[in-house]
Amino acid sequence: MNDILDISLAPSGLDKILWVESYMPILRSIRRRFEAEQPFRGRRIAMSIHLEAKTAFLALTLAAGGAEVSVTGCNPLSTQDDVAAAVAAQGLTVHARHGVTEEEYTRHLAQTLSCCPDVLIDDGGDLMHLLHGSCRAYGKQLIGGCEETTTGVHRLFARQAAGLLDYTMIDVNDADCKHLFDNRYGTGQSTLDGIMNATNLIIAGKTVVVAGYGWCGKGLAMRAKGMGAVVVVTEIDPVKAIEAVMDGFTVLPMAEAARIGDLFVTLTGCRDVIRAEHFAVMKDGALLANSGHFDVEINKQELAEAASEIWQRKPHITGYRMKDGRILNLLAEGRLVNLAAGNGHPAEIMDMSFAIQALCLEYLVKCGEGLEKRVYQVPREIDEAVARIKLQTLGVSLDRLTPEQQAYLSQVD
Repeated sequence: MNDILDISLAPSGLDKILWVESYMPILRSIRRRFEAEQPFRGRRIAMSIHLEAKTAFLALTLAAGGAEVSVTGCNPLSTQDDVAAAVAAQGLTVHARHGVTEEEYTRHLAQTLSCCPDVLIDDGGDLMHLLHGSCRAYGKQLIGGCEETTTGVHRLFARQAAGLLDYTMIDVNDADCKHLFDNRYGTGQSTLDGIMNATNLIIAGKTVVVAGYGWCGKGLAMRAKGMGAVVVVTEIDPVKAIEAVMDGFTVLPMAEAARIGDLFVTLTGCRDVIRAEHFAVMKDGALLANSGHFDVEINKQELAEAASEIWQRKPHITGYRMKDGRILNLLAEGRLVNLAAGNGHPAEIMDMSFAIQALCLEYLVKCGEGLEKRVYQVPREIDEAVARIKLQTLGVSLDRLTPEQQAYLSQVD
């Protein structure tokens, strides 16, 4: 039985799905093949992922391949209720509503796993967390799964290093056709989209502090610079810090950046990146946003403790009046601003990421039974297949090595 807000919202959600489908040619081609070959016939798939239109199209593509699909969200604020209704109306099982409590969110995860999946898609590692704990009984026939995010991959490798990973998982996040495009171009654009949608303020002329210069941070810094911002980067990794300097950005400790920033965005995957000592020196009117998976990068408890008044200023913006009268503005409750206050990554970007997800699940169904219980990288042939289809949709052709070139590259000195 589905747990959604209102099935009558389905027509609106279907319109959104049909719109993004028009701009996801890679996944459309995969769906056509899945419909013909039925690689998931008799299989159950569980998905915990931001439930919006592009994700819905992935779920429907898997269902078209014969799967029984159960879907839930991976963040309490990223589910779009009309899209959830549209997916349920297509016959898939959906446990997801926007704005659920932490208890409801966990219940939805458990309900999704109760289908006892053969394969799964995780986003942030919450399904894996439950399968190693209270929902272990639901994983008895699990062949393996795919992890979508940097945060989730970190959790998997930590579990693997401790000898506590009981399932085969594929690290989709680090596939070239995922992190080079989704994390960089997708996060860069969609984060600013969410911030501008929430605030209706200009980026040009502001000092934007980007916490973390991984692929997501690189993308945001690049896009903010392109829109006329002065960009300051904070980092703990000396190599990434040098890279940021050579890309033309100022690198400062957060203690110094906090004094000059107008807009702060965290993209580190770590906790307490912005905390009490930083709130104490920020400008009046500073904007605080997070684009990391969990809402722990901005310390909301310390922010609340420093405030004399807390109130909802407008949708997606909470005001915190400091005891000296300054107002700091927290966007989207410190959750993923690009999804909680926006529509997430562009369709053309997620076409690549979700094509990898679909093909990796097919790979697991075909080959996963013999794999060890550890984290695997995406097979190179899947990465290259997605890249080639993407180039075809763009009308771009590649050179090929001549026989002489192949012989030259393979010769032994």
